[in-house]
Amino acid sequence: MTTTAATDAEGSGAHPLFAAALDERGLGELHARVRRFPDATRTAAEAAAAIGCELSQICKSLIFAADGVPVLVLMDGASRVDVELVREELGAEKVTRASADVVREFTGYAIGGVPPFGHRHTTRVLADRSLLAHDVVWAAAGNPHAVFPMEPKELVAQAGASLVDVREHTS
Repeated sequence: MTTTAATDAEGSGAHPLFAAALDERGLGELHARVRRFPDATRTAAEAAAAIGCELSQICKSLIFAADGVPVLVLMDGASRVDVELVREELGAEKVTRASADVVREFTGYAIGGVPPFGHRHTTRVLADRSLLAHDVVWAAAGNPHAVFPMEPKELVAQAGASLVDVREHTS
């Protein structure tokens, strides 16, 4: 699959809310690095195939509800989040996946396009250490057709995330 040049009004394939977040953070140079695809990159597998990278180089931005409070978990695309480890990390009684409506209302983005930062509301952010295994990871740029590359440590810092081990381990 080939990428196309960004064509929206901001000169970026990013969602306007995320494009504004990049500018506010002094990351305007990332606009030129956003890749927009004609087909959706809603899943990690679709994104990795479109980019031509390893599945684990995709940074998934997943919203959970910890005792009813939204929390963002950043996870590599090849792994699943262990909800029990998230619960323990947060000291919560109950952690569940947030509904699509909660994700959109809280972040300002639809599932499949949620970026790792630049959300409508701020919340606690957990980033799994597995993201640090690569020199560059790719994350959604606010819509299911656009992604951007970033060095994992910088991504974790921009997201204000705590590095944790919340990856599901299969036996």
